[in-house]
Amino acid sequence: MITYEWLYALAGAAFALWALLSVRDRRWGNAGFWALLAASFLLGSHVSDLMNGLLVLAMVAIAGGGGLTRSDPATTTPQERQLLSERLGNRLFLPALVVPLTAVAGTLLYNYTPFGETGLFEARRETLILFGLGVVAALALAIAWLRPPLLAPAEEGRRLLDSIGWAAILPQMLAALGAVFALAGVGEIIGGLAGDIIPAGSVFLTVAVFALGMALFTVIMGNAFAAFPVMAAAIGIPLLVQQYGGNPAVIGAVGMLAGFCGTLLTPMAANFNIVPAALLALKDQHGVIRQQIGTALPLLVCNIVIIYVGAFLLWN
Repeated sequence: MITYEWLYALAGAAFALWALLSVRDRRWGNAGFWALLAASFLLGSHVSDLMNGLLVLAMVAIAGGGGLTRSDPATTTPQERQLLSERLGNRLFLPALVVPLTAVAGTLLYNYTPFGETGLFEARRETLILFGLGVVAALALAIAWLRPPLLAPAEEGRRLLDSIGWAAILPQMLAALGAVFALAGVGEIIGGLAGDIIPAGSVFLTVAVFALGMALFTVIMGNAFAAFPVMAAAIGIPLLVQQYGGNPAVIGAVGMLAGFCGTLLTPMAANFNIVPAALLALKDQHGVIRQQIGTALPLLVCNIVIIYVGAFLLWN
């Protein structure tokens, strides 16, 4: 059986390779940071919480001390890239399309055909595992098609990752922060405050507060996965699901989309909004966010309506 642990091993192997390439270039800070991250993926499930915490603190020390620097591996020149893009055109996107195709089509085939009876994938992890397999398939297709040097994918991945730096793991850190907040009882406190403000029996207003809270907490924390445990414990589960009998699938799925609207609006989501501006050398550091406001706000309103209609009117 292919389990979730296989994805950890795949990610850990990639980070370990980047660490080795950094050692070769004598970028000791980068090597230490990516090696520690590789260790967390490869060994995290087999060591204590204390050891995982120490790994994180060591990574914080390296990043906080300015140990991460941009790498400059050998790559194609801008002129060569221009020629390749002109020759291949939009076909360059074909390997990237393999990833979602594998995840979506593979999940449907696994769940709705006899293939699922084989028990090949860990239960409820099928999509994530197929997503990882899609990445491997896309990489294999790109190598077979474009025939780059053997280490080119690793070198280009390292160049991009070193350009992003510590922000590359910000979603993972913030998602963990959301779990910490939930265990600390922040959700219950917010739920108590919301219960005092929202009129009894006002389902639509409760939905609006939940969706707006998801967006607001995502703006503050930079990650919808960090906001969800808090808002689910505060409003989603006790009020929308248990008290009003809403459809939990709709509330959870569309509630996350409301959080993603907050992602479009915040510099805290550095890997989505600040890093692209830096990689593209934009003069306006918040230029990406400014372009997304016109999408985020109307989409947030639509999410509120969808939660209310889908979770309550159609459900009941």
